[in-house]
Amino acid sequence: MRKARLSQEGVVFALAVLLFAAFAVTLNNFLTTGNLIALVRSVSILGILGLGMGIVVIGRGIDLAMVATMVVSLSWVLSMTQGGMPLGTALLFGLALALAIGLMNGILIAYADIPAIFTTLAMGLVAYGAGRAFLFQIDVQNTPAGIAWFDFLGQGSVVGLPMPIVAFAVLAALMALLLLRTRFGRFVYAAGDNALAARITGIPLRPLIVAQYVVSALIAFLAGLVMAAAVSGMSTRLYNSTMIYDVLLVVVLGGISLSGGRGGVRNILVGTLLVGVLLNGMTILDITYTTQNLIKSLILLLAIMVDSFINPRDEQTSQQAQGDI
Repeated sequence: MRKARLSQEGVVFALAVLLFAAFAVTLNNFLTTGNLIALVRSVSILGILGLGMGIVVIGRGIDLAMVATMVVSLSWVLSMTQGGMPLGTALLFGLALALAIGLMNGILIAYADIPAIFTTLAMGLVAYGAGRAFLFQIDVQNTPAGIAWFDFLGQGSVVGLPMPIVAFAVLAALMALLLLRTRFGRFVYAAGDNALAARITGIPLRPLIVAQYVVSALIAFLAGLVMAAAVSGMSTRLYNSTMIYDVLLVVVLGGISLSGGRGGVRNILVGTLLVGVLLNGMTILDITYTTQNLIKSLILLLAIMVDSFINPRDEQTSQQAQGDI
């Protein structure tokens, strides 16, 4: 199994390199410093969201509410700042809202035993609907002007790298440490691999599940903060886009198994690299948005099929994940 997983990750990385080489040879201005930086910057938000989705999928779950959490919490923050509230205070309110969404997801999944796919799908709809009804009324919220640290987060650079890329790198390093060097990370892998065995060994599965969704919501909020700073606003239309499927594409294509207990930050980086190269090339080729979505959908479907063969999820472990916590 380990050889299979390594081969999947290696194949994805090889495809990214081959695709990169093909675009570099055939497309004008692809292999320029400006375009390469733009390529990485354009998928940095996707990569950050992938980090949050990754920790949930490793624990044998899924979070379809991530984009809704990001959009609603940051749109509310920017709406409050436009009403005169200081940005720092508004960020605390927005963070509390994002964490509340993650907490509710985790409680419903862990304690009410509602499948994660239905819980997070419904919670995303509820959060978005409530946000549009009670927290903000317009589609696009603009960022406040004249706040140095916020402007630097979106437009600044460190050693020539734009801050969104730096933020992705820092968060990826922190997530790797969390998964590989902490008891929480070891518990996530154990619970994702075999929930029944983890419970027998004394791992608190229900609080662990809640914590995973809270972490996912926190990362969604941070991704929204970086995005809002980078593009000087937040559009609620993102919720109705294919962004959540792009996040899943990054995670599954990179090699994190939907059967749980396998994968890591390196897989997120590989998946982000391939998706970034693919999206950049299709944009330069002027492929229509609908066709791009079709291509991404087919790749996602293929990745899920490959994952089901490489990491089969038998009936016994499926029952353990759903009913033995």
